[in-house]
Amino acid sequence: MQIEQTADGSQTLFVPELNEHYHSVKGALTESEHIFIQMGLKHSSVEAPHVLEIGFGTGLNAFLTLLTADTDQRNIHYTTLERYPVTPALIEQLTYPELICPERKDDFQALHQAAWNTDVQLTPYFTLHKVETDFTSYTFPATYDVIYFDAFAPEKQPEMWTQSLFDTLYQQLNPQGILTTYCAKGAVRRMLQAAGFMVERLPGPPGGKREILRATKRL
Repeated sequence: MQIEQTADGSQTLFVPELNEHYHSVKGALTESEHIFIQMGLKHSSVEAPHVLEIGFGTGLNAFLTLLTADTDQRNIHYTTLERYPVTPALIEQLTYPELICPERKDDFQALHQAAWNTDVQLTPYFTLHKVETDFTSYTFPATYDVIYFDAFAPEKQPEMWTQSLFDTLYQQLNPQGILTTYCAKGAVRRMLQAAGFMVERLPGPPGGKREILRATKRL
């Protein structure tokens, strides 16, 4: 993997084997903040939400969520699934803290240094639970209020975008739970609807994708 700069000044990782980036080259930070924080987490009215992330990756989504939890003084329990953790050497080179909130660099490092498969309270408002696993065969032990679906694109990892997996995620969401994803393909929207979700097409991040999807579990 290699680090690349994106259009908003933030970084992403490029995977040559998949010919795929971890984040949008049009703006990694802009994308994550818009899709997962503004359209996902902040749209949830749950006082102390349980968040599930599909794809821990660089830790950018988790870092933004940690900062939001502290700013809003909102208790968040954050579970993230990752099959291929990024190496410490690459993490050391990422400059998200310097760009977003330099005084919280230690918290960004703590996300990656936290033990796997156990709850780790990183701040008074943010508890992390990392699981090194294959999402497609994982048995969920809990339910959630918000899901960040941030897997690689369907054409790169089609096994991550199947009807049976969206059916499972629907069951794992609490009533009126929210799933957000950058992928607005018609096939994905139809699978979410078939699972039972009410699906909205929303404007994408500034300078990025034209549309994203937010799916809400019906009562």
